[in-house]
This record gives sequence, C-alpha cells and structure tokens, in this order.
Amino acid sequence: MSTKPTIVLVHGAFADSSSWTGVITRLREQGFPVVAVANPLRGTDSDAAYVTEVAGHIPGPVVLVGHSYGGVLITRAAADLPNVRALVYIAAFQPEAGESVFGLAGRFAGGKLGPETTNVLAHNGEAELSIKAEDFAEVFAADLPAETAAVLAVTQRPVAERALAAAFDGVPAWSKLPSWALIASQDNAIPAAAQEFMAERAGSVVTRVAASHAVSVSRPDVVAEVILDAAARTA
Repeated sequence: MSTKPTIVLVHGAFADSSSWTGVITRLREQGFPVVAVANPLRGTDSDAAYVTEVAGHIPGPVVLVGHSYGGVLITRAAADLPNVRALVYIAAFQPEAGESVFGLAGRFAGGKLGPETTNVLAHNGEAELSIKAEDFAEVFAADLPAETAAVLAVTQRPVAERALAAAFDGVPAWSKLPSWALIASQDNAIPAAAQEFMAERAGSVVTRVAASHAVSVSRPDVVAEVILDAAARTA
C-alpha cells in the first residue's frame, strides 16, 4: 500500500495558518499528515525558500497547497523539491515568469484590494500592507458572519509590499507538475476572471465554488475535497 502524501498548506497575505483549521480537520479525518507553514510574508524569494526548507524536510511524497499569495510560493518552491507530486491552488495566484501579484490581480476587473482599502505601515524602512478594518469583510471575507470577518480583520498578518510587487522568475512548477485550482467566484481580492485565466493557462483541474477570498474558512469542505482529489490522483 502506498504511503499517503503529506499535505503542506501555505497561507497567503492578510491571513495566518489558522485559516486552514477547518480544512486540516477534514484532511486528518481521512488519515493524511498535514503541515501548515507559517508564511513569513516578507518577500517572494525568502518566503519561497522557507516553504522549500519546510517541505524538503518531510520524508515521502508531498502535495503543496497555496492560498492567494501562497500560490506564488508553491509555484517557486516546487521547482526545487523532488518529492512534490501535485500543486493545489485555492483562490490563488499561478504566476508565469515576469508576472507579479499586483499585475495579475489588476489585469481583470472586479478586484477591491487596492490603495483605497489598504493601510501602509513603514516597517524597518519598508512598506507593508494590511486591509483596513472597515473594508476587510467586503474585500476578503464577504460570505462569513460579520463577527467572524471582524476577528479575521484583527488577526490578519500584514505583508511586505515588495512581496506583492516582485516579478516571478524561473520556470513555474505548474508547467511540469499536475495542478488543481479552486476558483472562488465571489472573490473580491483576486477577481474570478484572473483565477480562471491562470488555471486555464496552467492546465489545472478546476473546481468552482460561490465563495469569497476566505474560501478556506467559509467552505473548508470544498477546499478539502479538491486537495483530497489531487492527493488521490497523484498517489
């Protein structure tokens, strides 16, 4: 009997690993080992290197899962990880060489994440971004109860601006590995049209769900199903 792969979850900007809680519970119920990476959110090179280090120390096969900006990191990290069997993008970026988060999000209409909805803080001489509390629900978590969205707004982790502005370099791992994409059709952070474009280009197996950008919180059942499908088909 083949060993079940370890599922490595990488959260995105304005979130933390607790955003995977409902997903983790469902994956563990199916007997899968799970690791949730504490994404530093400091820059694509260093963040991807951290994901590579964490996943590289896992014995046996790995399925890499990224939400939002986390998709950039798994696209980079998997290129250096021979144990990765599949990539799963959850309302996530699937960049090609030369593309940035800002560029991809702005290519299609419908996004509400921008200068008018974000705070800028100078930290160690660099700008870092957070979503304004009054805009968090609409931008990030419109399908969650108001109190839940308010708590997520308080606990959000800011991201270094340069992480979102940096152009992806190298060969994207989705060009060599099988990939799955969950598209959140009510996403106000990454327009659904952008998600569709990236998934089609990558040849990903696509699932669509009526959900906000916080789909791992609002629809952990669907997220887990997509991950389990990727794990089963690449075992």
